[in-house]
Amino acid sequence: MNLRIIHRTTYRYQGSIDMAQHMVHLSPVNTAVQRVLEHTLRITPEPASRSQTTDVFGNLRTFFSLQAPHDTLTVEADSAVQTCAPAELPHSAAWQKRRWESVREHFLYRAKAPFDPASEFLFASPYVPRDDAFAAFARPVFKPGLPMLEAARALMERIHTELQYETNSTEVNTPALQALEQGKGVCQDFAHIMLGCLRSLGLPARYVSGYLLTRPPLGKPRLIGADASHAWVSVYVPYPAETQNRVKRGEGHDKNDAEAEAEDEDGVPPSPAPTCTATAGAWFDFDPTNNRCGWGSPGEDYVTLATGRDFADVSPMRGVIQGGTQHTLEVAVTVAPPDELARLQTSAN
Repeated sequence: MNLRIIHRTTYRYQGSIDMAQHMVHLSPVNTAVQRVLEHTLRITPEPASRSQTTDVFGNLRTFFSLQAPHDTLTVEADSAVQTCAPAELPHSAAWQKRRWESVREHFLYRAKAPFDPASEFLFASPYVPRDDAFAAFARPVFKPGLPMLEAARALMERIHTELQYETNSTEVNTPALQALEQGKGVCQDFAHIMLGCLRSLGLPARYVSGYLLTRPPLGKPRLIGADASHAWVSVYVPYPAETQNRVKRGEGHDKNDAEAEAEDEDGVPPSPAPTCTATAGAWFDFDPTNNRCGWGSPGEDYVTLATGRDFADVSPMRGVIQGGTQHTLEVAVTVAPPDELARLQTSAN
């Protein structure tokens, strides 16, 4: 699926801003189920300096500075991405043996045990504490002996079913515990709640920011700027022992094997599912807002922008300014097939 995403952010300041430093996470990344075809970041006024680096989580981030007075700042990210349908969650016997308790035990401290990078996503983070309230919410679906992926799916379904999605019911800085207590929120809250539940049980999970292709109401046209950023969760599961042995030997699927993954007792990832990490594990994506999941992304209509411990690591835009008083913020996001977006832009002009 080919998608084009235009993410436009505009700040209007009361009083002139003398100097500013900003950092943005608005560049999609290449993954096993996503390829970036084009990306342009337009900044007005023109920055005095600008650079792009890769952060510790593998995300692309852009720094820029403004050293001349200005009362408006516009940042527009224009991306063209090609996605493919992710593999389904594996159901082979080997994966069924990977119980959630064994994943928790895998991350318990043991002297001289090899380091697993996924352990960085076990701990509390700025927006997601580890708390008994999260664990209590998760325990009814984390039944003893349940396969890890089945338990994660059950948690996703419980959040989707029991919590109410309500626009403007929370702020960007609303604590996840507060969103859980009030029983409603938006995609960011649902993702933070699921992270809190998993980590409070000793299971690693990370925050994913991105976009989702939405459908306009029946009989209504798609509107430019009417979409929004999206957020979901990625859960780490070490490969079953049989699979780890195959990976260490450098074995895997060929193109024909990928179609028969469900019958593969070793559960080696099919192409184009993500390759294993250095410690032989995989990340599976769960979207509690829409009750969808998959290996690599929740669906072909999703675009991954960045991953981190929580929203604080992947905020689309943040900065420090000198001068001014108050400001207004406008964000307009459009996600559409390229030809459809071109027609919309032509008709708008």
